[in-house]
Amino acid sequence: MPKKTPKKSKTKPKKVVKRRVPAKPAPKLAKYFAAVGRRKTAVARVRLLTLGEKTFLVNKKPLEVYFPIFEQQRTAIAPLVTMKCLDKFKISTIVKGGGLSSQAQALSHGIARALVLFNPDFRKRLKKAGYLTRDPRMRERKKFGLKRARKAPQWQKR
Repeated sequence: MPKKTPKKSKTKPKKVVKRRVPAKPAPKLAKYFAAVGRRKTAVARVRLLTLGEKTFLVNKKPLEVYFPIFEQQRTAIAPLVTMKCLDKFKISTIVKGGGLSSQAQALSHGIARALVLFNPDFRKRLKKAGYLTRDPRMRERKKFGLKRARKAPQWQKR
C-alpha cells in the first residue's frame, strides 16, 4: 500500500505579537501581621502594623470609645501588656457578633495570635498566660418542644 503524504495548508503562519506588560505597582511599605480571634459568636480580625502612628482602632473607633468599660479595655489589651508591646504597633481590628465582653475576649485571642506571628518566641509566655487558648464554650441550640435549649414548658397533671 502506498503511503499518503500530508497536504500542505494554504494559510499563512500567524505573526507573534509581543505585548508590553504594564509595570507592577510598588509594594506597600507597611508590614502587618494578621490573625483571627474568636469567642462564642464574636469574631475579631486583627492587624498589627509595625509602621505608622501607634493607635488602637476597633471598628474604626478608638479602643476607649468602642469599649467604654475599663475591664473590657484591659481584657482586650492584656496580651500586649504581658509582652510589653503596647506602644510598638498600630492596631486595626474589625469585630463582629456576640456582646461587648465576648468581643473583648475575641480581640485578646486575635492579638495573641498575631503577636506569635510577629515573634514565635512569644508563644510560650502567651500560652502559659492562657491567651492562645480558644474558649470552646458556645450557646446550646434550642430544641423543638422546649422553650429554650433545656427549659421545658410547665407540666400539668389535668
